Amino acid sequence: MAAETVFGKIVAGEIPVEILMETERVIAFPDQSPQAPVHVLVIPKTTEYRDVAALAAGDPTLLAEMVDVSQRIAAAHGDGDFRLLFNNGAGAGQTVFHVHAHVLCGGLEERSLVGS
Repeated sequence: MAAETVFGKIVAGEIPVEILMETERVIAFPDQSPQAPVHVLVIPKTTEYRDVAALAAGDPTLLAEMVDVSQRIAAAHGDGDFRLLFNNGAGAGQTVFHVHAHVLCGGLEERSLVGS
């Protein structure tokens, strides 16, 4: 079980967010510090996985669902093209240890990688 994080509090309903898409196991909401015209976070509702490597090993179908939701977000809120970014570990820029994907659309040609 991952330590309590801001994303765990969002999943628990303790911190309100604008939910852009939701499935039984995944939610998507805008990033508070956007790095692109469309910057959405996709997180699983479980707090079991700290990072994408743990998720891929533990529940690859949940990872596939996160990718599917990311693609649907890009289609609904962008032109369908998107960058999907997972930071895996502190050395790679991960600051919230609840696995999450950054979906970035539009204006990405000159943008660098995103921390969190």
